[in-house]
Order: sequence, then structure tokens, then C-alpha cells
Amino acid sequence: MFDALTERLTGVFDRLSGRGVLSEKDVDEALREVRVALLEADVALPVVRDFIAKAKEAATGEAVIRSVRPADQVVKITYDGLVEMLGGTDEPPGLNISLNPPTVIMMAGLQGSGKTTTAGKLALKLGKERKRVLLASLDTRRPAAMEQLATLAKLAEVDSLPIVPGQTAPDIAKRALQSAKLQGFDVVILDTAGRTTLDEAMMSEAAEIAKIANPSETLLVADSLTGQDAVRTAKAFHERLPLTGLVLTRADGDGRGGAALSMREVTGLPIKFLGVSEKIDGLEVFDAARVAGRILGQGDVVALVEKATQELDVAKAEAMAKKLAKGQFDLDMMAEQLQQMKRMGGVEGLMGMLPGVQKMKKQIAESGMNDKAIDRQAAIISSMTKEERRKPDILAASRKRRIAAGAGVDVAEVNRVLKQHRQMADAFKMMSRNGGKGFAQMAQMLGGMGGGPGGGGGMMDRLKTLGGGKMPMPSEKEIEEMAAKLQSGDLKLPGLGGGLPPGFNPFKK
Repeated sequence: MFDALTERLTGVFDRLSGRGVLSEKDVDEALREVRVALLEADVALPVVRDFIAKAKEAATGEAVIRSVRPADQVVKITYDGLVEMLGGTDEPPGLNISLNPPTVIMMAGLQGSGKTTTAGKLALKLGKERKRVLLASLDTRRPAAMEQLATLAKLAEVDSLPIVPGQTAPDIAKRALQSAKLQGFDVVILDTAGRTTLDEAMMSEAAEIAKIANPSETLLVADSLTGQDAVRTAKAFHERLPLTGLVLTRADGDGRGGAALSMREVTGLPIKFLGVSEKIDGLEVFDAARVAGRILGQGDVVALVEKATQELDVAKAEAMAKKLAKGQFDLDMMAEQLQQMKRMGGVEGLMGMLPGVQKMKKQIAESGMNDKAIDRQAAIISSMTKEERRKPDILAASRKRRIAAGAGVDVAEVNRVLKQHRQMADAFKMMSRNGGKGFAQMAQMLGGMGGGPGGGGGMMDRLKTLGGGKMPMPSEKEIEEMAAKLQSGDLKLPGLGGGLPPGFNPFKK
């Protein structure tokens, strides 16, 4: 999401960073390019006008800090403007969970927006937070809608309201609330019916359900790929329903992001979640500061750590660390690393969370490093026998031809995988020569992860290394130190040309 906007803005700021002093003409030219970039990203025109007016006032007013390089000040002003446009930092991200259960969450939206799937994703997320969730389908019109939600409930490992044929949507809502109270559920999610277009009957039914359920959260699910149509839909729903937030689906396929950038400003409603994949776990909490950081090419290290915390199998990580300490690295272990990368969002997902990667996008594309390449490598390893994966040295020409045929690739690709494995194995052997101390430390740190019994302190305290120790993650104290260095100019971020003004901390959630 926001790929095109990120590329345009990064280019603008790179050109500014090459200049020591910016004139008023330079600032006007930069803001004009920012304006064009926002319009090309399908941001609503009134929103763009308001953004540029505020940015220009900040760039020429008393807020300008003379001790900071002008180019960096423009970056700071743009960042602050994006954060405000996306909803600011005053309101905490996520849901408002009632202190008196059950919390009622009502899902609304047009048919095809991904409403039912989002209900299942939300149930999974709440289930992981140790909430007891009940899913209830109020869609009596769409064929198999109730069965679809029941299937999603099984995938999310939560309960679903039993289907009773012939009941109306308001009757189902009453039954769901009664069941939730009697059975001690923490959260009940009501999935209402949708339509292909806005109509009075649909709005009246949704309004009646809202009156019966009195939900703590009424979330409008909108398809981000529809751009400004999604904004108009949100306005129409908000006029009839007491909406409390928005969920934008298919965000992974929206390269422009105009809907997300316009939604808050036009409707006044916070964006609560982004749907980032079709998988049941493809739902991200929306955080304005972190999304603004992504747009400016600074990545999202916090999201990367959270993803690793969720996806990393501690037992497998400890077992792998012990083998690596002995200099052992076979093709099964390589396949596990490839699978772990896929679980964490693949190459594109991981690259989008790393600062400065936007500038390397062309080189990454030319290198052929993408999710399809990972799939091919995994297929090649899967085509080998157990013995071949343990002892790749036995792979003669005839075996390589068989593996290539089984994976549907050329022998040259098999050789590339073997070469890559050999290089990685050699690197791990060198690291293990120091008594395996580095790997032992990694195993100890990984063993302290997880939120279960005996699971240590906060996330940052528990996750100190990621990716075999190649990417050290900062502690909370180190984050504050990095923020101070950013403000003083001692720490420079790729693509931003230097330090950043006081108060700007892209690492802090």
C-alpha cells in the first residue's frame, strides 16, 4: 500500500537533501510536488488543499527550527501532516473493549467489501488476546453467508451462533446477545447483510439492529481498491448509522492509498484496521504514526517485531540455534527459513517494514528476490529425498535433473539453490567456531519469548535478535537513545539526508 506515493515523496526529499539552504521558491516547488503526488494517489482534492495549506503555513511560520537543515524540516512537516491526515496520535489504535462484557461489535458495509471475512479475522485477533468470542451472522439474504461465517469461526477457533432457519436479522441479533450473556462471552461480533448498492431497506435493517444491540463498536468495512467510492460509501453509512470506525480491506492490492488518506479527513472516523491479505490472520491494527513512517520510506520496525513475535516458533528456533552452534545447516533448515519468511509476509512484506528499502526497490527487483523465487526454492527442496536434504553433496547430475523436473524448473535453478545453501552453511560454520557462544546467546534470548507462563517482560525485552542474529532489535532504552540521536543529527536515516527535528521518532509506537 502507498507504493506509488512513497516512491514520489522519496524522490522529492532526495532532491531537497542535496541543497544546503532552501529558498521560499524551493519550498513552494517541493510542496507542489507533494500535492501532485497526493492527487495521483487518489486523495480527495479538498483533503489535499487543506494538507498543503497547513504544510505551507508550517514551512514559513514560527514552527521552522533554524538549527535543523531546511530539507529535513520539510520532511518533518510532511510527516506531521500525514499523521494528522491519517487520524493523529491522540486516539489509541485498536478497539474499545467494554469493561462490562459482552462487548458488541457490529460489522456493516456493501456486499463484496470483505465484511464477513473481516469478521473472522477480527475474531481470530481477539481470540489471540484471550477474549472469548462469539460470531453471529445476520445475513439472511446472501446464499450460504451464515455457513461461510461458521467456517471462518472454525478457522479462527472461536464459537459461532447456531443457524436457525427462518429467523429475521433483528431476531438473530437478540438471540446472539442472549447467548453471549448466558454463556459468558467477552465479545460478540454481529455480521450484518450487505448490498451491491446503498438502499433504504438495507439502511433501515442496519439501523434497527444497531438500536437492539447498542454496539460498543460499529465498524464500516470498505474496499480500499474502490478509492473515492469507498469514501462516499463511508459518508452515506455514517449519516444513518452511529459508526465508530473503519476497516479498509484489500490494502495489500492498493498501491495508491488515496482512500485511507481521505477517509479520516472526510468522515471524521478513525481507521481501526487494514486488511492486508486473504489469509485469516491478514488484519493489521492501523496506527497513524507508523503508517506515515511507511509512506515516507522509513519502514515500520515495530510491526516487524510484532510479526516476528506472532509467527516465530520458539521450539523450532531453539532447536535450530543448537544445530547452528554445532555448524550444522542442512536443506531442511533452509526450507524452514523460507517458510518463516513467507509466514512473516514474504519478501515484499518484510522489505516494506525496513527503513530506507524504498531506494533499493529497483535493485531488489533486478536481483529476482521476490515471493515467487521463494516458492521455487521451496519446491526444489521439496523435490529432494530426505537423504538428499541432509547430505546435498550426494547430488550428482542425474539427481539434479530429477529434482528439476519434479519442481518444474531448470537444473541451473537447482544449482543456484545449492550454491546459496553452501554459502549459508559456510557462514554458520565460521560463526560456530567461537565455541558457539553467539548461537547459545541467540537460543537463550529466543527461549525467553512468548506471552505464556514464564515468558518474561515486554515484547522489546523478549525479542533481541531476529533472522539468525543478523538484525539486532533495539530495547526500549535504545529506542529513546536513537530518537535523541535523530533529533541531534548524529544518526542519519537512508534517504532522509540527515538528522530529524525534535519530537520526530519513527521508532516509537
